[in-house]
Formats: sequence, C-alpha cells, structure tokens
Amino acid sequence: MDTEQELPLSEVNFFDSEISECPYSAYKVLREEAPVWKDPISGIYVITRYDDIKDVLIDTETFRNQRKFRARTNTRSEVIHKLYEEKGWVPAPTLAGRDDPEHKEMKALFAHAFRPQKIKQLDPFVENLATRLFEEFLPKGECDWVKEFAIPLPLIVIGHQMGVPEEDIWQIKAWTDAWVQRLGMMQTDEEAIWSTEMEIEAQHYFQPIFDRLRQQPDDTLLSDLVNTEIPEWGRTLTDEELHAEMMADTFVGGSETSTNAIAAGVMLLIEQPDQWELLKSNPDKYLPILVEEVLRLEGPVQGLFREAACDVTLHGVKIPEGSTINIRYASANLDDAIFDQPRKLDLERSNSRQHLAFGFGVHYCMGAPLARRELLFSFKTLVDRVDQMWFIEGKNDFRHHPNFCLRALRELHIGFTLK
Repeated sequence: MDTEQELPLSEVNFFDSEISECPYSAYKVLREEAPVWKDPISGIYVITRYDDIKDVLIDTETFRNQRKFRARTNTRSEVIHKLYEEKGWVPAPTLAGRDDPEHKEMKALFAHAFRPQKIKQLDPFVENLATRLFEEFLPKGECDWVKEFAIPLPLIVIGHQMGVPEEDIWQIKAWTDAWVQRLGMMQTDEEAIWSTEMEIEAQHYFQPIFDRLRQQPDDTLLSDLVNTEIPEWGRTLTDEELHAEMMADTFVGGSETSTNAIAAGVMLLIEQPDQWELLKSNPDKYLPILVEEVLRLEGPVQGLFREAACDVTLHGVKIPEGSTINIRYASANLDDAIFDQPRKLDLERSNSRQHLAFGFGVHYCMGAPLARRELLFSFKTLVDRVDQMWFIEGKNDFRHHPNFCLRALRELHIGFTLK
C-alpha cells in the first residue's frame, strides 16, 4: 500500500526511509528528468529506464559485476573484513558477483539442479507444502500471510534442496535477515557489525555440514556444490566460496525474493478486488499472468550493482572507470514506455513477462523457474480455497523493511472466507 506524490528531483534520496518505503515517485522523476543520476550521498550512478537497463545488462564488457565488498565507509569495510578473518571465513565472490569466464564455469554447478525439467519434479513437494501451511491457519480464518506462509514456503523448499532440516529454517531466516539488512546499505556501523557476526554464526553452522559431505556425499544440491569439481578450475569450491554461496545465491537468492513476491501478490489482490474476481473466474488462464504481474509490480529486488570497466557516457552523463552503478529493475518494470498504466495490476496485460525482475542476459536468475512455481502454487492454494480476502483492521501498517536493494513487507494480516 502506498500513497504516491510528486517528488522534486532535488529531494530524491533512496536512503530516506520514507522514499525507500514508497519509491515510485522517485523512480518516475528519475526516468523523466535524470535517467542516469549520480546519488550525492553514496556516489552511486542510478539507472532507471527499461531500455537503458537492458543495454547495461547486455554489455558485460563495459559494465562488469561489482567484485569489491561494498560498505558505506572504508572504515566499516575494514572492520567487517577483520571480523571475518578473526572469527570466520572471508566470503569469496559469489556466482552472481562474477564475470565470465568464471561466472560461466561456476554456473554449471547449479545448472542441473535449476533447469526447468528438474524444477518441475519439485511440483508435488511445493504444492503439498503450500496446502500444509494453509491448513495450519485455516481454522482461524485469518493469518499473518508473511510469517505463516510467505516466509516458510520458499525457505523450506530451498532447505529441502540443500538437505537442511525443516526445524532449522527459522534460525536460517534470522541469519539471512541479517545478511539482507547489510546488503541494503541502510545500517549504522553497529548494525553492520551485528549483521556480520550473525553471518559468521551461520558459517559455523554450515562448516561441519561441508566437512561431513566431503566424507559422506549425498543426493542434495549442497553435496553437489561441495564435491563437484569445476573442470576449468581443476578443483572444487573452497570453504570461502561455499560460505558465500550459502547466503547470497542459495538461502537469500532462493527464498527471500520469493517470500517478498508471495506477500506482495496477496496485498495487490486485496487492493484490487476486481482482479481477484477475474482470477477466480478462470484460474488456469490468469494464474500465470498474475505471477508475472506481481514480479513486475512489486519486484522483490529493487536494484543490483555493476561497475564501469572503463569511462562511459550515458544520456550525457560521464561515468568514470571503477564507478559503482545501480540498475533499478523495479523502475524499469514501471516504465510507461514499455508497460501501459504500469502501476496497475492487470491480468489481461499481454507483455507482463517482459519485466526485468529476474534480470536479463548472462546473469538472468537461475532460480527464476523455481520462484515462478512457488508463486504459482502459493496463489493457486488461495484461489482453490478462498472466496474473499481482506486486511485485518488495526493490525497492518503496510510498511516494508528499509533496504536499498530489496523490498519486503514486514507483515500482512489478512482474513478470509472459504468457498
């Protein structure tokens, strides 16, 4: 839920909690007046138009993945690096944070587990899990949709793939929350240190699992990551590389984005009851479009980073070599040059799937097929069982966690009647 108001370009500040909460006016003014904008606080160059973002994602020679550890200050970065060295493992670059040829070589580790045919084999597990979670709060006729459904479903699914016990998911959620908060670049120094210590705690949870799987491999994705040699490298992943993958590309990448989209989808359907009625009239037709519209409208990843490999000029703005660039996927998905009435949930929209919620090009999200299935079965569980839904009065503030990169509802208390 948001109230969009005109925002002067001079007042754009993505580190302001109110603009972070409702960034749409900021995106609009940037697309119209400053499609390449240097943030005066961070020095980051922010790109907001759909076509420009696609061009950046395609041109991997000019715009490489950010390799350096990112902190708001050099001093903070040094303190955090020292914490890793003294108490845990310094995370190596992740799959998502590498450029070719390393990216292509490492990607093969995940390719088998995340190919569409393999993901489809998970359908019974995902559908049964969605049913089980819904039935746990069904007798109440109400729930916190975020806590009781949107968080546990994708976290249990990725945990199942990784061989992590279901009873550990809430501890893992605490660790991923801490990691996500630091990614969001809106923490104090003390909060950033706390997040790092939480990640190190997670490292000590996973390290014995790595050691065991090296001695006793099993059929889980984690065992494959631990034991599969990358031919071009002539070795398996190091502990530092494995620890980086646990947070970024598996438990955060594999759950956080789905959680946020599942939560946002229900909010959108309650806000636009005509679309809920349309969905119920023909679920087979409209469920796949709903999935894409939710990803477009409330893309859980607001933006990610690239680095200028050389001096480059876009829209008359010179971006020096080495500069950090933030590509705002969420703004691209609301570009009215591409999407008619972009702020509207429209289950008749013909080009919903053109969104950039999963990126584009060589770094297109490998987990996209799984995320789409998770969203599909989540919304199918509702449409198969629920007649009407509403927000529980007095329990919702509709606020999101403050974060420069991700968009996540804190809670969503809903009531419902069954068919």
